[in-house]
Amino acid sequence: MTSAPHLASRLQGFGTTVFAEMSALAVATGAINLGQGFPDEPGPHEVLDVARAAIGTAHDQYPPGPGQPDLRAAIAEHQQRFRGLAYDPADEVLVTAGATEALTAALLGLLEPGDEVVLFEPMYDSYAAAVAMAGGVLRPVPLRPPPASSGEVATGRWTFDEAELRAAVTPRARLLLLNTPHNPTGKVFTRAELAVLAEVADAADLLVLTDEVYEHLVFAGAEHVSIATLPGMRERTLVVSSGGKTFNTTGWKTGWVCGPAALVSAVRTAKQYLTFVNGGPFQPAIAAGLRLPDTYFAGVAAELQRRRDLLVAGLADAGLPVVSPEATYFATVDVRPRRPDGDGIAFCRSLPGRAGVVAVPTVVFYSPEHAELGRHLVRFAFCKRDEVLAEAAQRLRRLA
Repeated sequence: MTSAPHLASRLQGFGTTVFAEMSALAVATGAINLGQGFPDEPGPHEVLDVARAAIGTAHDQYPPGPGQPDLRAAIAEHQQRFRGLAYDPADEVLVTAGATEALTAALLGLLEPGDEVVLFEPMYDSYAAAVAMAGGVLRPVPLRPPPASSGEVATGRWTFDEAELRAAVTPRARLLLLNTPHNPTGKVFTRAELAVLAEVADAADLLVLTDEVYEHLVFAGAEHVSIATLPGMRERTLVVSSGGKTFNTTGWKTGWVCGPAALVSAVRTAKQYLTFVNGGPFQPAIAAGLRLPDTYFAGVAAELQRRRDLLVAGLADAGLPVVSPEATYFATVDVRPRRPDGDGIAFCRSLPGRAGVVAVPTVVFYSPEHAELGRHLVRFAFCKRDEVLAEAAQRLRRLA
């Protein structure tokens, strides 16, 4: 990592991401990259064709600050259709440069220096940096995986300790940051778990920021429920999502945030000084995607579930205890049967040479205080073509 002596103190410790390191390792070694979560196939033609047609038109210029009206309308329709939530496209929907900007702008617009943010870990890596940029303080609560033995597929769920959650909520707590379906674990929070979170948020008068970018990539036996649908929660909740995962367009960076007008206004105030606007030709395309029939969304989940099963079987055959996820792109393994010291970072750095596959150590998604909980865990992505996953599974079997 390059030294950064001029980096502001609040960003000390945030260097080059592990994704960059592991992706570079994949290129250098010719390994299959199952580290970073992006698909290797194009999205639906109904979406791509609209973007192509928009290029060379007025959509190449700045869109309105809050986003194209038709996209905001499509987002509101989508929320009503899938979640039963009504939002006014005029002032309760904001288009952003991906979900990452939506989350960062929300934290910048809502937090005062020293405000505490309660969240679960392992956590998507941008959360800690965004909280730091906003002057906030993390109050992480660990998720714990179900037990699994060597070569076994664990079908249980990641869980949290309610007592630890309540202990994390101090008088300085301002906001609960929730990610469901959850990256990197693939956990989908149940209705009962969300009820506990809602009760805690109400009792402490917390705002809720919920990251739901994997909302449509949920597998059989699990159900995605937005916490904003629970009684009394809509008025304190900002719901964030994007089109990248649903339509295989992660590079378009077209996201959004929905919520009460006063909260969305705070996000918009910060957002307008970040990117201002983005992705003009992509906005009508994502609007078209959000209006695709239910069969499209069901099909995306079913296809990804099949690919999950293909990779999970290969990981188990490699003698690695693996947690089969309920949603998302990712499966988690315990490396200790193949690396007795439990060093997930060292395992990932040696994996390209040993098996020709790249993964990501889960420890990078933990705060320092809980790092030991994730030291032995590694994340693999299965959002790839069948032939890529089959080859990766075959290579991983060398570990056995």
